[in-house]
Amino acid sequence: MGVDLLLGVLGGVILAYASYCTIQYRAVLKIREEEFAGPPAEVLFEIFIGLALCFWAALRVPGKYLPILPDSKENRLVSLPENPDFMIFNHRGKVFPLDLDLKHKS
Repeated sequence: MGVDLLLGVLGGVILAYASYCTIQYRAVLKIREEEFAGPPAEVLFEIFIGLALCFWAALRVPGKYLPILPDSKENRLVSLPENPDFMIFNHRGKVFPLDLDLKHKS
């Protein structure tokens, strides 16, 4: 886990450096009065490597994936009322007035 976490941090640092390089590249283009068509190939390569390292860390650092068992005591179904027409929900819609005059004008 320690090496994977270190790779994730390294990926984040590489992404931050790639963004810094892109900002510097745009500043140079403004001085030269040229159009920005996209980042250079080196920056795109750094972004790809940084994202790959971050994805690797995101998959490896949390630990092993555990199966979800349907007969587990923690996965019990919550029973719903017999007649779902009488279910009551508390939400923010109750602050609106009930009588809205929304008639279509022709």
